[in-house]
Amino acid sequence: MPYDVVTRYLMEMHAQRERTVAALAGLSEAQFWQRPAPDEWCIGEILDHVRAINHSILRLMRITWPLLRPLGRRRRGRPYAVDYDNVYERPGFPMNVGWIWPPRARPDRPLPAARILADLRAVHDDFAAFYTARDPAVLGHVSVWDPVIGWMNLIQVLRVGLYHDELHFADARALARALLEAGAVAPQAEPALPAGVGAP
Repeated sequence: MPYDVVTRYLMEMHAQRERTVAALAGLSEAQFWQRPAPDEWCIGEILDHVRAINHSILRLMRITWPLLRPLGRRRRGRPYAVDYDNVYERPGFPMNVGWIWPPRARPDRPLPAARILADLRAVHDDFAAFYTARDPAVLGHVSVWDPVIGWMNLIQVLRVGLYHDELHFADARALARALLEAGAVAPQAEPALPAGVGAP
């Protein structure tokens, strides 16, 4: 059922984020903001980019919804798609576009890790509120066009967003694992991030 699909996607959004948060336990604030190379993002930048792009997409959907909802309501009795291919696995898909949604914090102007994680949770909660307040049969007939990805209805937007989040979450988890295993930063004065840091 469509309702179950939207609920499943929202549950997946929560689960993959919290799996990533759990992987950060034991990192120091310095490790959270340590870049693996000068031109590569650190964990804090990765997660704040995820927040930034989610915030941008949600804002776009809030603008689009009242304009396209009447058309979606007229079509709500028709079938609609809920799945989408993982666009990040398409050959030649442009991957280096993160500069369009830059993180607001970086190693030379960091924010506390707990703040980064709380703000990421907050934008995901806003996503969940947007979707749960609307009829999936209408969401499935409100479509937007991306010049790289193509046409997507708003349920498919959520699906593609999960692919994007997990792409970056996997990078953050791998970086955290490498830092914890290698002890890549000299001993820090601040305590390590506890399990569940930033939990609501």
